[in-house]
Amino acid sequence: MTTLITSAIFLVLALILFMVIFTFIPVGLWISALAAGVNIGIFTLIGMRLRRVAPVRIVSPMIKAHKAGLGLTVTQLEAHYLAGGNVDRVVNALIAAERAAIPLKFERAAAIDLAGRDVLQAVQMSVNPKVIETPVVSAVAANGIELRVKARVTVRANIDRLVGGAGEETIIARVGEGIVTSIGSSDSHKAVLENPDVVSQTVLNKGLDAGTAFEILSIDIADVDVGKNIGAELQTDQAEADKRIAQAKAEERRAMAVAREQEMKAAVVEMRAKVVEAEADVPKAMADALRQGNLGVMDYYNMKNIMADTQMRDNIAIQAKGDEQEGLPTKK
Repeated sequence: MTTLITSAIFLVLALILFMVIFTFIPVGLWISALAAGVNIGIFTLIGMRLRRVAPVRIVSPMIKAHKAGLGLTVTQLEAHYLAGGNVDRVVNALIAAERAAIPLKFERAAAIDLAGRDVLQAVQMSVNPKVIETPVVSAVAANGIELRVKARVTVRANIDRLVGGAGEETIIARVGEGIVTSIGSSDSHKAVLENPDVVSQTVLNKGLDAGTAFEILSIDIADVDVGKNIGAELQTDQAEADKRIAQAKAEERRAMAVAREQEMKAAVVEMRAKVVEAEADVPKAMADALRQGNLGVMDYYNMKNIMADTQMRDNIAIQAKGDEQEGLPTKK
């Protein structure tokens, strides 16, 4: 009885030990690798566990690479995995490049992957070019007419410039700038509408793909619409601005004239005050002259007659001027 219990305990411990071993050591992957002809030692797989590398992330791509005849090593794949790369995507990209006769080494593919770009998509774009559609670009011809242009840019990935090369946003920005420059140098918008290929060919000849991760194959004008008459609007705005400036200057002159008129009125009022003040001193002066004998009574009456005659003549002149303005016959 005791022997049976002891045997059962040993059997359970053996099962637990085998379970731990098979859990820690990927025996299934090791067998799959051997069956595929990939020479990976069991201790290499144990070392991957100790280095916190998922063996399936290395063994499966290694089998694909071996079947494709790439000649990669476990060390290369494990180093790329530890660097944070996607081993499976890199191997798939190398297989696709090898089938398409595109020269691509593992180091270059690993660098592209670590740079944050999809190396498999880049290889696919090298085989099957991609069409990038630009947003509507607004440009103005020399005659002031606005044109709204939409273009389609066919690009192919350049494997050698994927690391450090600019992306699609740069291509779109450069194409838009080229369209604006090309239309702006046209004498009339009609020339662009008649032959839009001139714009695309001019933009294509500028070498817009320099420093980018793509190679521009063609630029096609998809749509051209006539927009506003920007030249006329600018002239209208300029005329309105000139009108406002003239009105401001006229208002300034009017204000200055009003100010001068007010100053003249104030001066006239001041002069009248002085005249009234002087006239107020005349009776005193005449009284003093009469008392002192410098002015006789007859002289005083003669002066009053002269003043009355002068006032009468002034009234006659004013009446004659009024009759003349009303078209009445002048009284003589």
